[in-house]
Amino acid sequence: MLTEAQIETIETQIREKQQTVDYDVKEYPVEILVSKYKTDLETDENEIFIPAYQRSFVWEEERQSKFVESILLGLPIPYIFTAENEDGRLEIVDGSQRIRTLENFLSDRLTLSTLEILDTCNGLRFSDFPTSRKRKINNTSLRMIVLSEHSDEDARFMLFERINSGSVILKDMEKRKGSFTGPFTDFVYECASDPQFLRLTSFTERTKKRGEPQELILRFFAYSESLADYTGYVNEFLNDYNKTKNETFNRANLETEFKNMLNYVEANFENGFLKGAHHTSTPRVRFEAIAVGINLALKENPNPTTNVNDWLNSEEFIAEVTGSSTNTPVKLRSRINFVKNRVLGL
Repeated sequence: MLTEAQIETIETQIREKQQTVDYDVKEYPVEILVSKYKTDLETDENEIFIPAYQRSFVWEEERQSKFVESILLGLPIPYIFTAENEDGRLEIVDGSQRIRTLENFLSDRLTLSTLEILDTCNGLRFSDFPTSRKRKINNTSLRMIVLSEHSDEDARFMLFERINSGSVILKDMEKRKGSFTGPFTDFVYECASDPQFLRLTSFTERTKKRGEPQELILRFFAYSESLADYTGYVNEFLNDYNKTKNETFNRANLETEFKNMLNYVEANFENGFLKGAHHTSTPRVRFEAIAVGINLALKENPNPTTNVNDWLNSEEFIAEVTGSSTNTPVKLRSRINFVKNRVLGL
């Protein structure tokens, strides 16, 4: 049974957090919504815009067609979520695929296909429909929740986090890009396009779209600098680090560490961060162990002379980067220190 003091503490916290969330509900016809997205799109001044972290259009034609079919059938469409910026533009948090599908359809770039309910519409584009039906499509209203610019940063991230929990829409790094905009976040994305980094890693098109390269780089910097502060909550740890670095960070120092680490890997690891020549993905735990371990070693000795082949394929190293509980503080520090010590010849 809760005491009166506990109840008051709970209610106080709820009231405080509610004050940080200021939003409005708007409703736009499809034609107006698409126009707000499309007008001034080329100059990146459109009123409703898709931020950089969501630029990839991943819906295939079949899924786009199904969405248009839902519009035609008058089925309920989920809210589009946006966040208002200081300049009054609306940043799409959730709904970019839907808006781009509608823009594709109204621009006649989408031919409906694989529809099962409205199968007579297969093969049609928007311009093929009679005028009366085109008007009805254009006048279909979609609802939008707009998080006001007056909402604080925590509320903004909460919106990203709650909408996308358990979803394939946004992964952790994509949420951070939307929530924690700033110079350090931009720097992480620049590092992810470094040609040398790309030579030493491998990602599927899907994981690239979901921000996996940036996730690995953020982990590299965060664990390299603040490994002692890690308590086992990965997202919280990375979020805090990302936010702090957006306030101030030494770009030159981090660039040097990143490049020194990549140079060492390229010179000493035949397959880079991959398990083997034919592997097409970069395991997180393997990347963390090698990248952070090497970086910490190079800080102590810029010119180590040990041969990585003496331990890279050893049972000890394989045990360090496989198994369960890989994100516990003990396991994380163990695999990083394993590599660090081997590089230093300890």
